Amino acid sequence: MSRALLPRHAASVIKCQKDPLRALEMFNSVKKEEGFKHTLLTYKCMIDKLGFHGEFEAMENLLFEMRSNIDSSLLEGVYIGCMRNYGRKGRVQEAINVFERMDFYNCEPTVLSYNAIMNILVEYGYFSQAHKAYMTMMDKGILPDVYTFTIRIKSFCKTKRPHAALRLLRNMPSQGCKVNAVTYCTVVGGFYEENHQAKAYELFDEMLTLGICPNITSFNKLMHILCRKGDVQESEKLLNKVFKRGVCPNLYTYNIIIQGLCRKGVVSEAVNLLESVTREGLRPDVVTYNTLICGLCKNSKVAEAECYLHGMVNEGLEPDGFTYNSIINGYCKLGEMQNADKVLKDAVFKGFVPDEFTYCSLINGLCQDGDTDHAMAVYNEALGRGLKPNIYLCNTLIKGLSQQGLILQALQLMNEMSENGCSPDIWTYNIVISGLCKMGCVFDAHNLLNVGIAKGYLPDIFTFNTLIDGFCKQLKIENAIEILNQMWSYNITPDVITYNSVLNGLCKTSKYEDVMETFKVMMEKGCVPNIITYNILFESLCKAQRVNEALNFLEEIQDKGLTPDIVSLGTLTHGFCKNGDLEGAYQLFRRMEQKYNVSHTTATYNIMINAFVEKLNIKMAEKLFHEMDENGILPDSYTYRVMIDGFCKTGNVDSGYNFLLEKVEKGFIPSLITFGRVMNCLCVEHRVHEAVGLIHLMVHKGIVPEVVATIFEADKRDVAAPKIVVEDMLKKGHITYYAYELLYDGVRDKKVLKKKLRSGSMI
Repeated sequence: MSRALLPRHAASVIKCQKDPLRALEMFNSVKKEEGFKHTLLTYKCMIDKLGFHGEFEAMENLLFEMRSNIDSSLLEGVYIGCMRNYGRKGRVQEAINVFERMDFYNCEPTVLSYNAIMNILVEYGYFSQAHKAYMTMMDKGILPDVYTFTIRIKSFCKTKRPHAALRLLRNMPSQGCKVNAVTYCTVVGGFYEENHQAKAYELFDEMLTLGICPNITSFNKLMHILCRKGDVQESEKLLNKVFKRGVCPNLYTYNIIIQGLCRKGVVSEAVNLLESVTREGLRPDVVTYNTLICGLCKNSKVAEAECYLHGMVNEGLEPDGFTYNSIINGYCKLGEMQNADKVLKDAVFKGFVPDEFTYCSLINGLCQDGDTDHAMAVYNEALGRGLKPNIYLCNTLIKGLSQQGLILQALQLMNEMSENGCSPDIWTYNIVISGLCKMGCVFDAHNLLNVGIAKGYLPDIFTFNTLIDGFCKQLKIENAIEILNQMWSYNITPDVITYNSVLNGLCKTSKYEDVMETFKVMMEKGCVPNIITYNILFESLCKAQRVNEALNFLEEIQDKGLTPDIVSLGTLTHGFCKNGDLEGAYQLFRRMEQKYNVSHTTATYNIMINAFVEKLNIKMAEKLFHEMDENGILPDSYTYRVMIDGFCKTGNVDSGYNFLLEKVEKGFIPSLITFGRVMNCLCVEHRVHEAVGLIHLMVHKGIVPEVVATIFEADKRDVAAPKIVVEDMLKKGHITYYAYELLYDGVRDKKVLKKKLRSGSMI
């Protein structure tokens, strides 16, 4: 006599079966067994499995069947499981439907059901609906439990109200609920999310003092918050505290910290932590290696990442698509396409199938490298291997072609997208519009936008900002303002980038009154200016010789919490100089570091040196030049040119001549004007020999007219080049006729001397 099949046997088989539909077949087949009847246990096991695997239609059919066979008042646990499975898949409305049907099917929801639906609503950001569910529960006289309070606390924290969450935590004991570690950790996490580190740490310490110690799961959630925000140091402080109380970090803990270190850019510490994981007796998994490999690649250490790829294989772990794609993308971003191709071939040999991300990385890398033909070949290869054209793949290639100036090819690909079953989106249009604007074809870009609108593609803020910037750069301000006004009809509010483009265009073309009027409109519309906005205002006011008004704005921006930058202060300093107020300029120049904590640059020194040279105050100019050297600020070609001009203007020919030689020695190529100025001064003082030496220095450094390059015979070129340089300098007005005569004779005399020396050596 065979043993009867019991419901618990059927439930065990259903749980062990991995395929949910195969499990359902077994569930249905056992009904035929004589004397067997499904119970609440078997129904719950089967419904849970179907829901967990997303087989919701089959799950709902089984629910319908179950209601006919099982007492509805016993089904709350089944309904809660259905809600959670819907929630896990993001199907919030279906979860709500299950909850709302419970009453209809004579299953009275308890606090457990309310907790389940509130938790789903809070997880997906439906905070007001979660609050309504809570109020309904209270109206029905259902008392909240510790999980209800924890869900409410989580809702407060997710809505950036950690102090409200803390008040609720403090109120829990009076409601008959004992606070646990999960509740405390939720509040602590809320304070960390809002950057209240001191309060969060104080609460964490309070929790431990009360003898409440989190388990590793709750603690890991805290670690994740901190590491995501880049505060790895704080996470290590908390880890040390719980470690002393017997909470041992698991592999997930270490993975979180490794990710945090990589995000912070300290990949060397992440590498050290990986090595310590092994020492702690834990075995790194694919996630551990992938986290480190991704971090190394994002920090441009792709070769090192590839070493860890080989390391994980040696450890018996199998790299996945994320592993290979991280390294391939890393090499592509560095422009090392050969290495990317090598890794790809090795990966394909081991069974990796290149996906959309792989091809996008390759296409992007090849386009950045200028190899658009190869990028097109890779795109066609992807389609040939069965990858359907999608928006990401097409946009990547269109962006690459546009950046290389191949707009016609980009437009052709854009037109072919629909034929291949992939419609362009507004980002596709934005890419091509941006490419057209960069090439100066702004009206063509505007026409393309109109085509897109006619086809039903609504422009976004990026579309309008690109066009406005394009028109402003071409000084077509009326067109830019027309686009600005058009934005409102599409319910798009201009942002600070929009207004900055318009202000900059007005600054280049209009009176300062127009700039100030637009700035006033910007403020009235509630758009908050940034430091770039104020820098444009400074430039406009300084051009209008209203430097003191600009100086008032400097005080205003500090009151608004903005920090003046080198552009702000450089513009104002230049404005003072142009306004003839050298003393005001020099005072502001000195206040840069002392008051505004802005370090000087070569550009700021150049402004002041040039101002003093124009006033023929060469001593102050020379003092600032030497100060640059003392402060480790390197002069540029402009600095030397201004100093040389200053020395020549003040009759200090020796210093001008020496500065010119020093400039050439340091690798700068002086302009013909600078060479001419020094030559004129030397000739006036009858120092023709040194002036001729400068002509030969120019020839030696290749600072010669293009015609010299057409003389193929070296001997003839050496003889003709100095004479050609002298004639070219006169022709361009860089030397006087007096200097020309002396230099021409000097060059000829030098030729004769060389010829005599050569003939003497032959004898």
